[in-house]
Amino acid sequence: MINNKNSKNTFNIISPVDDKIIATYEYAQNSTITKTLSNAKKAQLKWKNISLTDRKYLVSKAIDNLVSMKDKIAHTITLQMGRPISQSPSEVLTLTQRAKYMIDIAEESLCDIKPNPEDGFIRFLRKEPLGLILVLVPWNYPCLTAINSIIPALVAGNSVILKSSDQTAGISEIFYNAFKMAGIPEYVFSTLHLDIPTIAKVIAMPDIDFVAFTGSVAGGLAVQKAASNKFIGVGLELGGKDPAYVLDDADLDFTVENLVDGAFFNSGQTCCSIERIYVKEAIFDIFIDKFLSLSLQYKLGNPLDKETNLGPMVRSSAKESVQNYINEALAKGAKALIPSDKFKDVLNLGKAYMAPQILVNVHHSMPFMMEEVFGPAVGIMPVKNDEEAIELMNDSPYGLTASIWSTDMDRAIYLGERIETGTVFLNRCDYLDPSLAWTGVKNTGRGISLSKLGYDQLTRVKSYHLRHI
Repeated sequence: MINNKNSKNTFNIISPVDDKIIATYEYAQNSTITKTLSNAKKAQLKWKNISLTDRKYLVSKAIDNLVSMKDKIAHTITLQMGRPISQSPSEVLTLTQRAKYMIDIAEESLCDIKPNPEDGFIRFLRKEPLGLILVLVPWNYPCLTAINSIIPALVAGNSVILKSSDQTAGISEIFYNAFKMAGIPEYVFSTLHLDIPTIAKVIAMPDIDFVAFTGSVAGGLAVQKAASNKFIGVGLELGGKDPAYVLDDADLDFTVENLVDGAFFNSGQTCCSIERIYVKEAIFDIFIDKFLSLSLQYKLGNPLDKETNLGPMVRSSAKESVQNYINEALAKGAKALIPSDKFKDVLNLGKAYMAPQILVNVHHSMPFMMEEVFGPAVGIMPVKNDEEAIELMNDSPYGLTASIWSTDMDRAIYLGERIETGTVFLNRCDYLDPSLAWTGVKNTGRGISLSKLGYDQLTRVKSYHLRHI
């Protein structure tokens, strides 16, 4: 971090807490980029020859270092992107669970694959590291989205360059220090601050062997285009418009509690947050009453206040975007259930503060119900039956997760087989299980992180066909 004023080579972080500049960073220049990539490639050649046991040990130490910095990480997240301080520490705890799981399954995930024996031959397939992995992460979960790729990449023997969002650039520094203190060799893990045009140039450089990107659909297309003149893989975790379907046998109090949290946690700024809910007609009115009642109990306020459970959005432009979606829906006949003056005393804290909103009388001709809104707003529709619910849930350009709320396990599996998403939940939402693949369909992108399969896109297979003479 530097203290000089902003210039074309620097960028400011403006905190959504109070709209003030809290840090200024310098973008990496060409000479630094070239040096970092070159040294990272050289370091990887040595790193991959370190035993898997030793790589796991060093990476585990880095995770322990991050845990020891939990309070600093939480404070940084709250200041830089606005998540309440009462919730920010959970990112480090979840990070730890994911990282340790991926480390624990490394031997199983990376072991040789041996076909049936054949007399006179030794045959096996071995997974080898790709080389240099560029990890591009967003601001909404700056630690979790990074760890999904960083841990398996390093454990598999790759070197990694982390590029955090400009909004949460402070996380890069914390990560760098944690990995350096763990004793991981220099340049095996590096960080760079890059502007958007430079990111494309770096992706196109011959030293980059894989790109793991989490962000918008537009960003994913840009990454894919930047890599189009090379034969490298790209993992793209992009947008979501995640639906929930509430059946008439659902435990309503439990369902409402989880869906309100799924819609408004992190101010709705989560790729798998609940953005649309479909409820059986018979229970629609009571569901709405319970959902509204609980939503009105949320405390919107300064995220540094431990009593706050709904903070500002990341920036004022994000708030304006969400409000535009709401206004357009209202103009087409939607009804807002939360009065505009409900949180009026809080909205003057800063430009990025936004009250939560629930819309009914919505339909799929509204962009609010079709596009990723990415804010504390949710649309709720009644449905007659399963067929209508499935049709509406699949009527989306995205396919990350979908949740079903019912006591009938068999029915949930039957419905899940017909839902076009990467993950189907029953009585759960807005959650990543590291033992399961995190993936999506349609405009949600391609590739897999987490689970045993998460190692596959970060390694290449080499076949050994050895004949006895």
